[in-house]
Amino acid sequence: MNAAKEWKNFSLEQLQACREELEQEYAGYVKQNLKLNMSRGKPAGTQLDLCNGALETLSSYTTADGLDARNYGVLDGLPEVKKLFSDLLDIPAEKIIVGGNSSLNLMYDTMVRCLLFGTRGNTPWSKLGKVKFLCPSPGYDRHFAICEELGIEMITVPMREDGPDMELVEKLAAEDDSVKGIWCVPLYSNPQGICYSPKTVERLGAMKAAPDFRIFWDNAYGVHHIYSEEKLADIFAACEKGGHPDRVFYFFSTSKITFPGAGVAILAASPDNVAEIKKHMGIQTIGYDKLNQLRTLQFLKNADGVRAHMRKMAAELKPKFDIVLNTLQSELGGTGLAQWTSPKGGYFVAIDTLDNCAKATLELAKQAGVTMTGAGATFPYHRDPRDRNIRIAPTYPTADELQTAIRLFCVCVKLAGVRKLIAEKQ
Repeated sequence: MNAAKEWKNFSLEQLQACREELEQEYAGYVKQNLKLNMSRGKPAGTQLDLCNGALETLSSYTTADGLDARNYGVLDGLPEVKKLFSDLLDIPAEKIIVGGNSSLNLMYDTMVRCLLFGTRGNTPWSKLGKVKFLCPSPGYDRHFAICEELGIEMITVPMREDGPDMELVEKLAAEDDSVKGIWCVPLYSNPQGICYSPKTVERLGAMKAAPDFRIFWDNAYGVHHIYSEEKLADIFAACEKGGHPDRVFYFFSTSKITFPGAGVAILAASPDNVAEIKKHMGIQTIGYDKLNQLRTLQFLKNADGVRAHMRKMAAELKPKFDIVLNTLQSELGGTGLAQWTSPKGGYFVAIDTLDNCAKATLELAKQAGVTMTGAGATFPYHRDPRDRNIRIAPTYPTADELQTAIRLFCVCVKLAGVRKLIAEKQ
């Protein structure tokens, strides 16, 4: 097919010829009875194999200060595990709470504490008439699900190349005290792979907002470098410089470093926030799994050990990202039917189809045996206002499966797009 010029400039006859050829190609895929799933960012077995050392029996269950980790104690995490995360993320250890296996769990609990008890002496959010959260979008569907379940109104904020649209963020936060926070995936964002610029981080820390406005800083991909190692500015320093030292709740986990659902997560915050959180945690739990903390520590060893492990992980992921990005370019480049991100790390690639074509594209893919994240999932309430954003999760399939899935996906993008263009010309 001629892709020398954008397809919107083709004549009706050219578009109809393209449609006929694409429908034949699509029918060929349907006959293959494919069953490929790219709906979530799951690690492949080859990635998990890199972590099998963590399954070995603990070499010791005694902590550095002589505590028996098989027993009760240490509400906020083992000091040596805090040190690992402190060194890795450049966060003072006194700001870190080591939790269980899930950072999402910590985010949910943090939100619920703000609803039930308030934070730093402010009115509990549940006792206010309205609570709103800013949601940079496209974004992470599980963040939005937390707000939706808890009755928090979500306000969509567009993402830019350097992070959320800060002019809009600053305006909304300054003019409305019911805006209580913002979700942020600041490095290799889900799904676009965007890295927040130092200026964006500075503005988030300094902007005018309600005294209990909180940044939920989900640095899920903080060490997931693939093509280059992007740097993230210090959000704690930005908030302290801006006069808002309690503004940030920082989350991180080893879920995509070791085993999903069997790693270690942390919550970091100002010392005053930590003291407040520990007060409630002491009622909620006796303590998290210290044996798992030790097992993770003994496998990763230290911050340099994490970095070395993630270089192995990057070697596993790069060929898959190459397949996706190279295929998108060869199949869709120059057509004007789609545009996509080229992330330097993280777990996803985001693509925008023509307006009102994402649902149609994904339905075609599903009918041909490829399941992907649903249309609208990357926006609050599953409402993509332009019905165009799609998240590609390359990690789980084998390379051969991925190549087949992406080629089919590109056929679906083109077929949905050409049908739309034909309808507009008729």
